[in-house]
This record gives sequence, structure tokens and C-alpha cells, in this order.
Amino acid sequence: MMKTLRIGTRNSPLALAQANWVAREIEAQSDGGVTCELVSMTTSGDQLQDRSLLAAGGKGLFTKELDIALEAGEVDLLVHSLKDVPVELPIGQRIIAYPKREDPRDAFVSLKYESFDDLPEGATLGTSSLRRRAFALAKRPDLKVVEFRGNVQTRLRKLEEGVADATFLASAGLNRLALEEKVGRPLDPNSFLPAVGQGILGLAAYPDKLDEDVLGWVTGLNDVTAERAALAERAALTELDGSCRTPIAAHLFHEGTGVYRLNVRVAHPSGAPFYEAEDTLEGLELFLQDFRALGHKVAKKLIEDAGGELPHLEVI
Repeated sequence: MMKTLRIGTRNSPLALAQANWVAREIEAQSDGGVTCELVSMTTSGDQLQDRSLLAAGGKGLFTKELDIALEAGEVDLLVHSLKDVPVELPIGQRIIAYPKREDPRDAFVSLKYESFDDLPEGATLGTSSLRRRAFALAKRPDLKVVEFRGNVQTRLRKLEEGVADATFLASAGLNRLALEEKVGRPLDPNSFLPAVGQGILGLAAYPDKLDEDVLGWVTGLNDVTAERAALAERAALTELDGSCRTPIAAHLFHEGTGVYRLNVRVAHPSGAPFYEAEDTLEGLELFLQDFRALGHKVAKKLIEDAGGELPHLEVI
């Protein structure tokens, strides 16, 4: 008998593109054993257009309604952009698969200028990300930063309307929407460190509520490299007590066979002070716990370098 898997997702074009990709992959894994049905919804974060996430309560606004639907049994699986997922999940809920990571880089987007370095003095940068704001201002304190909320299409329209001279978007999102050749110039991740989990999808569920076969098909999408990055980067975020109040970036670089480098950065939203720490992990027989430990280790090193007091933006 054909099984049905109800997949919960935000209803933005990007979220739907991601969920549809996951649905196709699960159906392929099952070889006809399951059919996937998308259940889309507008989250509190999607409705928020006139103020920052910080002022409204944090990144959990992008998962709240989805979490409620999953707990109520209205959906069986959630597809998230991992960078939008709080480090603490509802009790019993787990991320059961991390599919292969898309391009983790930020992309510079402008209808007027070819690159970030080409922006003239006093140019207007649109972003709702404290991380992007902080790291841009650390390099260019002359820039004027304005709030820039909305999905990819909304932000591109705001550029056309002249609300800002430029913005940053995730290369992963542009790729998934097939816009990578039309807009966006990817930035060197060593210079503009990506957000925690950027480019990674998190498939969340209550494992004990899933049919055994379905659970196997979903977990069959897990990519070990993406999982290692997710665990290391999110462990650093956990250690830093990450929230929308602190601009934090962390990225696990795969330097070669058995060699990984985790870089973590924290800055005040004004661009200064700015702190950075990193360490490496080497070995051909590494365990997931090794990557969690690396995340905690690098974050603790950064906290020590910062004198125990991390810069943050107080809620006004």
C-alpha cells in the first residue's frame, strides 16, 4: 500500500523549492513506496516585514507555526533552512537528516555595482541580518545600512525601487531558485564568513512517530559532510548562546582528506569590536562527537579572547 508523507514548509518560493526537492528525493529513495504531500504555511517570521527579528523575538519566528503543526500531527516532516532553526528544538523533535550542502557563501547583489569593493563612500546597504551588517561595517564603516526584510524576490524588487544600492543574499537560495547566473557575485567565505548552517537543509521530525520505512527513506538523504558541518557550527553557536542579539558566523572548511578547519567570528552590529577564533580537526576516523567538541572548543577560545563579554545589540 502506498504510504503518504506530509511535509511542512514555509510558503515562500525558496522554501517551496527546497521542500519540493526533498519530496522528489524521498520518493526516489522509496522507489515508489511513498508519495509526498506538501503542506505550506506562513510563519510569524514571514509576516514580519516592518521591523527586525531582534525586535520581534528572534529566529524561532520562522519555525514556530511549523513546530506546532508537527507536534499536532498535521504534518510528518519539516524542511528547514538550517540557519533559521534555533539550536534548541522542541522536546522530542530531532533533525534526522542533513542533505548535501549547497553553496554556503554569501553573494553580493546590486543593480549598480559589480562588487562590494566597488560601492562608493556612503552607499546604502540593505540587510536584515545582524551578521551581514556587522561584517560589512567592519570592512566599510562608511556604509549606510537599512532594514531589508522579505523573501528573495521582495529584496530584489526593493533594489529595483532604489531602497538600497546593494544587498547580500545566500548563494544557496539563488542556486535553488535558478537565479545564480542572473544576480549575485559569490563572496570569498574566508573574508565574509557565512552564517551557521548556511546552505544546509535540516529535515526535522519526531522519529518515533514516523513509519519505519519512511524514516529509513528520509535518513537516507543524510550527507555525512553536511552533518559534520552542521554539528560543529551549531555547537559553536550553542556555546556562544547564539541569538538574533549577537552577530555570529561560523563555518567548517574541509581542507582535504581528514582535515577540517572551523572558523568562528563575533562582532558588534556596528562592526567593532570584532573577535575571531579557529582550530583544526584531523584524522581519518572521526566521530560526530569530535565535530561537536571542535565547535565548543573554538567558541570557548573566542569567548576567552573577548574577555568573557561578547558584543551584542540590546533590544530597544
